[in-house]
Amino acid sequence: MVRVRITYDCDVLVIGGGIVGLSTAYAITRAAPGTRVIVLEKEPGPARHQTGRNSGVIHSGIYYRPGSLKARYAVRGAAEMVKFCAEYGIPHAVTGKLIVATDRAELPRLHALVQRGRENGIPVRELGASQIAEYEPEVRGLAAIHVGTTGICDFVAVARQLAHGSGAEIRYGTRVVRVDRRPERGVAVLTAAGDVVRGRVLVNCAGLQCDEIARLTGDDPDMRIVPFRGEYYELARPELVRGLVYPVPDPAFPFLGVHLTRGIDGGVHVGPNAVPALAREGYGWGTVRPRELGSTLAWPGSWHIARRHWRYGAGELRRSLSKRAFTEAVGRLLPGVSEDDLVPTAAGVRAQAVLRDGTLVDDFLIREAPRTVHVLNAPSPAATASLPIGREVARRALSAL
Repeated sequence: MVRVRITYDCDVLVIGGGIVGLSTAYAITRAAPGTRVIVLEKEPGPARHQTGRNSGVIHSGIYYRPGSLKARYAVRGAAEMVKFCAEYGIPHAVTGKLIVATDRAELPRLHALVQRGRENGIPVRELGASQIAEYEPEVRGLAAIHVGTTGICDFVAVARQLAHGSGAEIRYGTRVVRVDRRPERGVAVLTAAGDVVRGRVLVNCAGLQCDEIARLTGDDPDMRIVPFRGEYYELARPELVRGLVYPVPDPAFPFLGVHLTRGIDGGVHVGPNAVPALAREGYGWGTVRPRELGSTLAWPGSWHIARRHWRYGAGELRRSLSKRAFTEAVGRLLPGVSEDDLVPTAAGVRAQAVLRDGTLVDDFLIREAPRTVHVLNAPSPAATASLPIGREVARRALSAL
């Protein structure tokens, strides 16, 4: 019998150079020094999509169901992220944040968040209407809670440090077009440039494209990424906001609502809303990719969402198309804001996994297949939780070796 000797380019091949993919590479080389890792990223640099287009918040973990991966990894990840930033001189600050109820109907949900925070081990201070001004003089509400462990940082700088510290070979401008996986041998990836890269194990951290990559490997993830665009404004009068101010979220949705975030650069971001994007990387209404849009519309879950939540969606769409409507939403928290105070700035797109029945996947979703680990749902708070997520994905990848 003739044995074919395969020359591998690496032990672990990671697709995706966002913060989760780079954290995975970093964790692999920390846990198993000498493991050869290659990261393939289609963009010319790291963190060009979800990582680099969010509000830069280090989330406390207060929103997430106790015991879920989001709760455990966000609480742990927030503390680790602050320590990581301090160690490497990355701009960051632990600012705390307010979650403010502006309507009586929101008060039970606010109280439920207090309980959830305590179950997740997060210190929370309850505030009456008059106490809100201690933290935010321009903000109005019926009641609020202060979450002291929330912070802000430069996640793009974190991603760069993870890339540098991993020692992995990172190939930017490298788009994957085909995957040949053979359980007895490993994986071979064909790039758009015609190169073939061989690895023993594949890790799929492709974010907005993760379900497409899963199907290229031959796996049916039984979910689809349905992209939701989040549109932001910048506050022309940043002195109106001292720190971070959030509304009480609707528990039926994984979106946190339009909030106010004083970033690490001193500017205040306002947003995001959540509207369907017409492309996986559709950062404006003018970006339409018919094949990607067709894939979204062909997925039964998309229609289930539309039927179930059309009222919510109509409100988000109105705020997208009308600056006045967006300003009204902000004005519930910040009465002194005007349309002239809101200056359009870069949008982001959330890679939201949706099941066939229209369920919006609420937790991080990591699945294994022969010689493969797929990260299939890692939107916010994945940047906050990226260090523990990376360790978990690394553990699974190394066990597959």
